[in-house]
Amino acid sequence: MKWFIKLASYLFHPLWMPFFGTVIYFRISPRFLPEPIIKAKLLAIAILTIFIPIVFYFLLKNLGLVKSLQLANVKERRLPMLFFCLILLTVLNFILVGEEYATLWYFFTGILYTSIIAFTLNIFKYKVSLHMMGVAGLTAFIICISFIYGTNLTYVIAFLLFSIGWTASSRIQEKAHSSSELITGLCIGALPQLSLLLFQHIIL
Repeated sequence: MKWFIKLASYLFHPLWMPFFGTVIYFRISPRFLPEPIIKAKLLAIAILTIFIPIVFYFLLKNLGLVKSLQLANVKERRLPMLFFCLILLTVLNFILVGEEYATLWYFFTGILYTSIIAFTLNIFKYKVSLHMMGVAGLTAFIICISFIYGTNLTYVIAFLLFSIGWTASSRIQEKAHSSSELITGLCIGALPQLSLLLFQHIIL
């Protein structure tokens, strides 16, 4: 049972969440986009939000600035988080340009706001749960686009809600975070998504 709970820390690592959200968006979006363009966007986002941060992590590890992928120490998180904010700005300004990507643009803007809040808390030596931020943000995004597009995503949403509890249990079992750090991660992950995407729906 312990291995199953621990598995959540790997399945719902925050690095995967932006890519997973993008995949789900392209699967259910009513907007027509040519298949080659979708594949190109997915590849670009995968490279920028997954592969480049992993390479940056190994660079920091070789320099002795981080010890593990979990970034357990508060100080270890600052450079990776700042770097990820720059990655998100790159995605917003060069990859998701155009009205046809408006919903995804708001999704990544929400991730950027979440990351900035987490980075600010980190400066004040508060270690928020990045795992909870990621899975909560993804869940809020899926709930919003289900509402905006009128698409029944009950099973996906139910699984993601289960995943929030699964991830929280995993982080507690590994003694990586306190309950307050998990709750804070949940809030700052979900609230920017809910506010930005619902605002988008209202203005459009």
